[in-house]
Amino acid sequence: MRNPRRIGAVAAGAGLALLLAACGGGGITDGGPGEGATSGDIILGMLTPLSGGSAAIGPYMRNGGQLAVDEINAAGGVMGRQLKLVVEDEACDPKTAAAGAAKLVTAGTIVSVGGYCSSATLPTLTIFGKANIPMIIPAANSNDLVKDKLPNVFLINGTGAQQAAAAVEFMKSEGSKAVALVDDNTSYSKDITTRTAQNLKDDGSVAVASQQSVTAGESDYSAAVTAILRAKPDFVYWTGYYQEGGLLIKQLRGAGYTGKIMVADGSVDKQLVSIAGESNAQGVFATMTQTPQTIPGGDQWVATFKDKTGADPGPYSPQAYDAVRVAAEALKQANSTKGEDIITALKAIDGFEIFSGKLKFTEEHTLTEGGFDILVVEGSDFVLNK
Repeated sequence: MRNPRRIGAVAAGAGLALLLAACGGGGITDGGPGEGATSGDIILGMLTPLSGGSAAIGPYMRNGGQLAVDEINAAGGVMGRQLKLVVEDEACDPKTAAAGAAKLVTAGTIVSVGGYCSSATLPTLTIFGKANIPMIIPAANSNDLVKDKLPNVFLINGTGAQQAAAAVEFMKSEGSKAVALVDDNTSYSKDITTRTAQNLKDDGSVAVASQQSVTAGESDYSAAVTAILRAKPDFVYWTGYYQEGGLLIKQLRGAGYTGKIMVADGSVDKQLVSIAGESNAQGVFATMTQTPQTIPGGDQWVATFKDKTGADPGPYSPQAYDAVRVAAEALKQANSTKGEDIITALKAIDGFEIFSGKLKFTEEHTLTEGGFDILVVEGSDFVLNK
């Protein structure tokens, strides 16, 4: 459930970027999207929520990506050229994300290093694919993203299948007997609950007392709360995002539910605690990939992040940072900005250090090491559950 963290190299900050600087340039012909260019900045495009209910995540990802760009450029760039990060809004909305992806293609994006909400990322697969632009997706992790085995799509976050497995392992370790599963009917959220329910049924030691979907963006989840209470679970697992998750927790506790509650990684944000109310959120668990504050030895990276960006890191800051670093490594190894060359280089990566360990992609272009930590709310934030 929890991978050993190999962050000594990662936390070294700018020193890592030295590994990414390449000598010389490639004999590449100027052309359209995905065909590369011989001069000018190498553009990395990032889609992240800058508006909507998940807008708080956008700055975390943008700052993480920009920190990596700045470090790499300070060390000489890639192939003698500088990287440039271009950011567009996805708003966790498919139409907004599609429009943003089209803008990034027009801007000359060489590699996409964004993607937070899976439902918003899905329609961008075709847009980037037609332009032959490799996608290194730092946050979105629904298995729907890789089910068609598109050659240009790579995930550096653990998948929904891996998160569901971690959730079930923890429920069992806590002695749960009956679980209520609640999602928001989006690709990311539904994927986790469906897989969690199947894993629980296959295991047989914990019953699925209730499984339901709610509509994101609503302010009253009393119908869902009533259904949960009637099912009498001792454990509730919410797999949507923090805005709705905070409301659900607040209303569950207000209705008298005293059992354990856990949320998925889309809800791991201080705002969930604020929305739920600090007293209601105490002890709420979460399945989550690494955050800078919970990685052993991550203090140096956090300090560098704050010094260079003027802001605190947050959820998906390290994944966005790593997405840029992986893109730079692939560009370096390919010695080319052509899409097909970068894709070949990404497939060949074996042992490149990122926050979650030594990177090697599976045949499905997911992480071979995709473990999830269990966090818990203490005070106003999530910390590593010990």
